[in-house]
Amino acid sequence: MSEGISTFFFKLLKFGLVGFTGLIIDFSVTFIAKERLRWNKYVANSLGFMLASINNYTLNRLWTFHSTDPEIGWQFSKFLLIALAGLLLNNLVVYLLTEKAKFNFYISKFIAIVLVFIWNFLLNYLYTFTW
Repeated sequence: MSEGISTFFFKLLKFGLVGFTGLIIDFSVTFIAKERLRWNKYVANSLGFMLASINNYTLNRLWTFHSTDPEIGWQFSKFLLIALAGLLLNNLVVYLLTEKAKFNFYISKFIAIVLVFIWNFLLNYLYTFTW
């Protein structure tokens, strides 16, 4: 395997591990907001997703991509833009699976997270932490 491909997959693995910490934050916050605080499921889902995104940016910048870009605000803006687009995709998938396909909310949320993980990694790899 060439170094370029091995580097790509190593970053993908690290991005996945960071994403797992985000998943724990996302599900925990969503569960507390939806089940304990009785918030709307989409508001709860959005809050969990956004807090996980902040966590993920910080860990990915430092650990996955070892970014030293001094333009942290600009870089975070790019990361957040991708995350917000991912949030829309996340909520769309949750909506379609829960309302149209009648899947369980948390199964739908898990499927949405997997799809958005792929979206987030590729765009952050190619755009946020490269340029």
